[in-house]
Amino acid sequence: MARQSNRSKAKPPSQDEPAAEVEETTAGDAPEAPEPAATDEPVEAVDEPVEANEADDTDETDDDVDPADQRTFWDELRIDPIEIALPSGTGFTLRAYRLSNELTPTDTSDREDDDPFAARARQDEEDEDADLFTDEELAEQAEAAGREERRKARSGDADEDDDEAEDTADEAEEETAEADTEDEAAEEEEEEEEEAEEVPVFLTHRGKLLLFRSAEGLVSFIRSGAPHDLAQVDSWATLAERVEPVNIAPLDEDSYELDLVVENLRGGHDSWDPPLIIEAGEVARDLSYALRLPSVLDMLSPGNSLDDLDEALRGVVNGGISGFMARRRLRKIGAQTASLGWRTIIGKISAAVDWRD
Repeated sequence: MARQSNRSKAKPPSQDEPAAEVEETTAGDAPEAPEPAATDEPVEAVDEPVEANEADDTDETDDDVDPADQRTFWDELRIDPIEIALPSGTGFTLRAYRLSNELTPTDTSDREDDDPFAARARQDEEDEDADLFTDEELAEQAEAAGREERRKARSGDADEDDDEAEDTADEAEEETAEADTEDEAAEEEEEEEEEAEEVPVFLTHRGKLLLFRSAEGLVSFIRSGAPHDLAQVDSWATLAERVEPVNIAPLDEDSYELDLVVENLRGGHDSWDPPLIIEAGEVARDLSYALRLPSVLDMLSPGNSLDDLDEALRGVVNGGISGFMARRRLRKIGAQTASLGWRTIIGKISAAVDWRD
């Protein structure tokens, strides 16, 4: 704008140049004092817009954040901000991946208390464990009683040496049994350590996913010190000290539009959006594991129709001969079945969400 305004003010003097030449020929001694005043005015007009532009450039520089710095920030913490769109709204949360033996699952006791079927199943398991413990205890008592009876029976007919030998044999058997038990326990611990795998953990608390409609709300919660399951992650303290609202900028691959999945599936095979449905499946599996939703995990497990849908869509994305075969498999999956299944999944996930702002 500054350049345009300068040009518009510079045009009138160029149009008056012939008149100025006539004046010089007729009256050579005419004073030229007004010309410096005319040139001074545009200079002052130019200075003001330039300062305004510099201020605007400074503001834009302060607001800009280098994407590389953003990525480095989150990579160091091994935590990522994610964005999830549900029918009830869109919110921000956090997700990390750690080994299963480093994490304590979220507490879902409140959810089970609200669900009479889950509470009944838990009570049955406790009863079975109690019965099993009682049987073991009774077996040990019976074995001890049998040994005592054998000692008493031998005391009248056998010598003391024989009794001592038998007692020694019994003690040896007990020591062998204890050693075997310790070996089995050690083997079980080794198997558990070997089976540890990388699993997802979200910003959850007592079986609920914490979602925030604004980056400021999420950062405020992170700094508040409120209890949640992600606090057990090793880099959480560093995140709480350094995070700012500008850092809450999820990548495209970490933004999930679950609210569009059902409508897309209802449109039929020709309108299905493979990336949309594949990404929804990935975050749904992560959430069902972290929130302990076994019914959702089962619906997305291998052998079920929704997992077949996921595999076929991945084949379509890969293209080639496998893509052609994948399209044929998609035709065998009913649009209504797929949409109803996904509606159930999204409903269960939505029921496990706690909106915090």
